[in-house]
Amino acid sequence: MDLDVKGRVAVITGCSVGIGREVAKLLAAEGAQTVVVARRGHLLATLQDEIAAAGGARPLAVSMDLYDRASPARLREAVLRAHGHADILVNNAGGSRPMPWHSPDDAWDESFAINFTAVRKITQAFLPGMIERRWGRVVCVTGTAEPRQVNAAVAAKAGVHAWAKGLSREMGAHGITVNCVAPGRVHSEQIDEKLHPTPESQAEFTRANIPLGYFGDAADVASLVAFLCSARARYITGERIHVDGGMHHAV
Repeated sequence: MDLDVKGRVAVITGCSVGIGREVAKLLAAEGAQTVVVARRGHLLATLQDEIAAAGGARPLAVSMDLYDRASPARLREAVLRAHGHADILVNNAGGSRPMPWHSPDDAWDESFAINFTAVRKITQAFLPGMIERRWGRVVCVTGTAEPRQVNAAVAAKAGVHAWAKGLSREMGAHGITVNCVAPGRVHSEQIDEKLHPTPESQAEFTRANIPLGYFGDAADVASLVAFLCSARARYITGERIHVDGGMHHAV
């Protein structure tokens, strides 16, 4: 399927590995001009080479820590200098923050800064240009709304769900869609190295929780994200779509 994103400028955060990296590769393969953002510049360099070797336009790489409150404005300026505007924004950067219920304010503030505030500020930085051009796609990669323990990132991303829904109501008149994608257990650094570091722990969790019977891959999520970024998804907005093998319980 032609996603009709050829020539569109797509900004993707959290691109060093995992879901963000796969989204960037897929959008580039579909003809988008990608802007890849992450802290680890050396991994962005390998992504640039990989996309170019596959025949895509070489991405603009922007190495920055989105925890820095000045980063959204710096990112916007870098994109405007290189391309003049952005058509697509994929907010993928973030990370799980399980913690004791009595954790100090600094731990909560850090999680909300990266998992909510950075998402909001980056989106607000690029929306004026999308409004002016009367076309835009915003996709936020979030997570579960069914926490198994206290997790500051889950709370922050629940805020993203509510904020994105409200934003979709205001942006529809400008030709801009806003959606969230909620991955389940997807092979990644965090899942494979921290949460489920052994095949036994993955198998045990799968048997108890995932109807399809296996952990997903980053490409499983990237395929949906790329579709939501496309002209084909013009009538989908304000949604939170799970990519989790049936793990979530809520209907």
